[in-house]
Amino acid sequence: MQKLKTANLYRSELIPVSGKLVERYNECLVQLGFKQTELKSFSIDGLGWSPEIAEEKDDLHYLNHGEANQHGIIITPLQRGKPVYVPFHSFDRDMLQLIFTTYGPQISDITKDSAICIDFDQDIAAFYEPLDVLKYDEVQISFHFINDLSAAKKEQERLITTFSEGNNFINEAIHKQLLASAKKYGDLRNRQLYLEPIQFKAVSFYTRAFGGIYVLRDFISTIIVFESEKFYKEAIKDTYHDVLIYHISQPELIVKLRDHVIIECELKEVVSTKRYERIKKFELTNQLKETSHPIKEILDNKILFKSYLSKIDIKALKKVNGVEIYLERLERSNAFKIKDLVDQNFYHALHQPHSSLNAKHQDLIWQLLVNVAPKDVLFLYWYDKEEFYKQFKTWDESMKDWVIETIQQNI
Repeated sequence: MQKLKTANLYRSELIPVSGKLVERYNECLVQLGFKQTELKSFSIDGLGWSPEIAEEKDDLHYLNHGEANQHGIIITPLQRGKPVYVPFHSFDRDMLQLIFTTYGPQISDITKDSAICIDFDQDIAAFYEPLDVLKYDEVQISFHFINDLSAAKKEQERLITTFSEGNNFINEAIHKQLLASAKKYGDLRNRQLYLEPIQFKAVSFYTRAFGGIYVLRDFISTIIVFESEKFYKEAIKDTYHDVLIYHISQPELIVKLRDHVIIECELKEVVSTKRYERIKKFELTNQLKETSHPIKEILDNKILFKSYLSKIDIKALKKVNGVEIYLERLERSNAFKIKDLVDQNFYHALHQPHSSLNAKHQDLIWQLLVNVAPKDVLFLYWYDKEEFYKQFKTWDESMKDWVIETIQQNI
């Protein structure tokens, strides 16, 4: 992964944490019911997740109590606008943005000497079966502080009220209590140390629960897409919910998404795009067995690209060039069918969210599409970084160079 780090493409916006902030972070972990980290320094993303602590605990989602109870930690206002690198839900970034939009100034004030524990409560104690994810409706985002600052403020205000009564201003015991509180916490009178819970509406979304599930419920019918075959087989036994259920590998899924005006694919338009070029180049690398040139050179050099394209067998050639073959023959006769000439996965990779969808829905559907057919390295990096990192490790060094350059050219 060093190449990605050098290119600032691997978790490059993490915030370093050390010293006093480590203590506050650990206090949050304890308050949330987790064990402290033994690390003296680490880094965090916008929601307080740390790759180093995840590795230490051997738990990617160490800030979760089960799949239905998610938490976050804010120890610095620098977390505002930072990425959420391993979101458990597709709307985690939106919830983080809502938190800072609503309470930005208060967070800056509170984190001067405290930290904020976040509880994301969707009123579900635990998931018992896959279709429990349909219970997601509104998420209540609640906030708790370390150091008992809220209680300390109330106590300060009580002492001040007592101090102002009668002749208490000469009471040395009250003086000492006020001074002790001021030395420990500072003047808390004008600080807002209670944040009202925020409601977040969950509509269509993706969750990592049950091996990964897409819930599309803003369309003609509610569609549930499973990444896990095990939980898909469990879900299709359900006779209570009126939903359409698919496994992500089913070709029928793409057909249904087109029928419901969720995705579209106009081959004549797509074939002239840079996305088509990326997918075609990626497909060629999958068909090449031995090469005399570095992969990057083959993909960047048109002459070399055509040379290697001509050397693969006819079956592989149809996988790479099937779309162009189909469109060429279609000009002669409309008797030709896409399925006869174009590789199914290649065809699926060329789909895109329907132009009528709003931005939030488009992002979710892009993520779904790159999971159905992960053949566009750029979109895979944008919409599913964990899968991108996993695949990146398996690629040839020269292929890695091409991928990095491709991403950098499109940022």
